[in-house]
Amino acid sequence: MIVRSLTPDLSVSPQIAVADIATLLTLGFRSIVCHRPDGEAPDQPNFEEIAQAAKAAGLRAVHQPVVPGQASDEQAAAFAALCAELPKPVVAYCRTGTRSATLWALSQAGRLSVAEIERTTANAGYDLGAVVRRIANAGKAPLDVVEAEHSVVIVGGGAAGIAVASSLRARDPSLDIAIIDPADVHYYQPGWTLVGAGIFDAADTARTMASRVPRGVRWLKAAVVAFEPDSHAVVLEGCRRVRYQRLVVCPGIKVDWHGVEGLVETLGHNGVTSNYRFDLAPYTAELVGALRGGKALFTQPPMPIKCAGAPQKAMYLSCDTWRRNGTLQNTQVQFFNAGAALFGVPDYVPALMKYVEAYGIDLRFGHALKSIDGPRRRAIFERTLPDGSKETVETGFDMIHVVPPQTAPDFIRASPLADAAGWIDVDPGTLRHKRYEDIYALGDATSTTNAKTAAAARKQAPVVAHNVLASLGRVGGLATYDGYGSCPLTVERGKVVLAEFLYGGKVAPSFPAWLLDGTRPSRLAWFLKERILPPLYWDGMLKGREWMARPTLADR
Repeated sequence: MIVRSLTPDLSVSPQIAVADIATLLTLGFRSIVCHRPDGEAPDQPNFEEIAQAAKAAGLRAVHQPVVPGQASDEQAAAFAALCAELPKPVVAYCRTGTRSATLWALSQAGRLSVAEIERTTANAGYDLGAVVRRIANAGKAPLDVVEAEHSVVIVGGGAAGIAVASSLRARDPSLDIAIIDPADVHYYQPGWTLVGAGIFDAADTARTMASRVPRGVRWLKAAVVAFEPDSHAVVLEGCRRVRYQRLVVCPGIKVDWHGVEGLVETLGHNGVTSNYRFDLAPYTAELVGALRGGKALFTQPPMPIKCAGAPQKAMYLSCDTWRRNGTLQNTQVQFFNAGAALFGVPDYVPALMKYVEAYGIDLRFGHALKSIDGPRRRAIFERTLPDGSKETVETGFDMIHVVPPQTAPDFIRASPLADAAGWIDVDPGTLRHKRYEDIYALGDATSTTNAKTAAAARKQAPVVAHNVLASLGRVGGLATYDGYGSCPLTVERGKVVLAEFLYGGKVAPSFPAWLLDGTRPSRLAWFLKERILPPLYWDGMLKGREWMARPTLADR
């Protein structure tokens, strides 16, 4: 936690954690203002968690969520009124502190000179030159100011973004590339299933973003808030604009924690957990290890979601733990799936059903989690009946692993890049945008029908890298993505059903059946999941080494 002072009564900070509340109290702060909407990142505590900890410490906490890049004069005035009313001193935070500093800067228009505003924010470590120009321009952001220009701009520094940057660099080291991402940490999210099972340590799934950005690629530590495809530019938080010759968009997916009523108030407490958040996966392991019987629920929301197999992976590994410690027979396990099938590719269902039966799991299809009451330990589902009508189903639990509904990020859904459903509208083969020829996309936010997994991004990155260079006239031929996705279904500790498939659910094994039959649980597939895939991710995929991922080229 880095707290930066703007005035004697106001400081700003990047995202704070629950554990930071005690430090803020020691530093003398009496009030906290959060400017960050919930659910912007997979390691972000919801405001309710911060508010509960603040209240217990005797601090005031207020939520004034501001969408990145959309800080208005009205919100700035409301923030100024809050600061005047709250016990002082106040600390305000968002992802990086930029939104909070921006609101303060806008609130000082007419009170301080633009030079004083710029000097104060610069002394605190924030470059708000574009915001200051907006203030000087009577509240309107100048549209003709471009602060940077690159041959290729990549939006998103997750698995897809780092992989495509590395693949581009491996093909053409002279290429001018920039990655835009505000995060300090890069996560190996496929590892969180094993964190939730107590097999991996959470810390082993994290690296600093600075250590992952490829050498020679510029990292712009900021949030993209808007796209201007007609002028070949993106707008960053703080009103800065960056131009490009080619744009690659891969911001990941939004996990909507507010999509289940009451969930944010109880996450991490009352037996409510989720492996879809970095800091909650260890709580899953804690709950599973402590449970000695009762009712355990596992949920899966409507598709699409990141890694469709992850909800049941958590369930199988939990059941295996209970079987090993002798408490499975005392535990009622139920899987509430909003869909109509256990897995989308039928070839893998028989092997999974054997484990469902062996663990005594009660499958409930057509059930979508709508609300949860943590203190009462009650979950309410909406069940879709065969005739299309719906009914409400309520049940209790001793623990529940929740997978919330998921969407494309807000700034994607509101952009001209989105299709009617909110996803980036790309050709499923070339991954080129259907309307803007200088824009490509890959990863979880695209409109493609493949599984949203890291394995899919690993295959997509070389395709995009080649096609971007081809569009710039630097290589020949055209690469095509075939929809490959992979889901190592951890059915027990030591065995995995390795699902691999293409568009349309066509099975596409990477190994001969005599070596590894993906339709059967395998110890070799577990070794692959536990020992091979993590280094393949960190030292292969993220470094542009396209082992078993180099695309086949076709003439234009």
